[in-house]
Amino acid sequence: MEISLKGRTAVITGGSRGLGEAMARALAGAGAQIALVARDRTRLEQVRESIAASGGAAEAFVADVTREDEVTKLADVVHARFGNAQILINNAGINVRKNLVDFTLDEFRSVLDASLISTFLMCRAFAPGMKGTGYGRIVNMTSIMSHVSIAGRTAYSSAKAALLGLTRALALELASEGITVNGISPGPIGTDMNLSLMANPEVSAQFMANIPVGRWGKVEEIGALACYLCSDAAGFVTGTDILIDGGWTAK
Repeated sequence: MEISLKGRTAVITGGSRGLGEAMARALAGAGAQIALVARDRTRLEQVRESIAASGGAAEAFVADVTREDEVTKLADVVHARFGNAQILINNAGINVRKNLVDFTLDEFRSVLDASLISTFLMCRAFAPGMKGTGYGRIVNMTSIMSHVSIAGRTAYSSAKAALLGLTRALALELASEGITVNGISPGPIGTDMNLSLMANPEVSAQFMANIPVGRWGKVEEIGALACYLCSDAAGFVTGTDILIDGGWTAK
């Protein structure tokens, strides 16, 4: 099935690297014009230029999506450039790995802010522009840590489990508008965030033991799934969370 997103505008947070970059490439390849959002202007411009070199259309917008004022400004600027965006992918997030008793309050809050609060702010800013059109797609990057967990992930699991709850409730709020809201829960994917884990033979082996397919996931696989969820073909898929984890959570 060939997916076409021509005529659609997609706003992607955390678009300067990793899964955000992969999803931007996938959606641009299907014809969407991409609004890349992140804090790192240099990296954003590199991704924008790479997408343009491949024949896609993308523009870079620098913003801290955990800040209400910056999200408000971002929504105004994107609307002025593209009109109403039809697709929103909330991919921003960080992970601080340590035991709960070792967290400072600011560290714990920073993880929740990056995934959960940023998604709340972005949905509140961009969902109204999708209403009344009969079409809208919101994809929230959850995680297998929304469903299961491991030691040292208290903040991350808390943020992602809460994000899953937001996804389900918002899907119900927007269903009558033809706007779908879904989560993507990746397992271990070969991104910058996981390079230190992949480079450690002992830690990587522990991960491999939990992945039935026997390998780390590829960022392109996440991009392909996001592309489908944002297409017309996925209009009956909403309020759900799709695990893409090599079988990790099936055990």
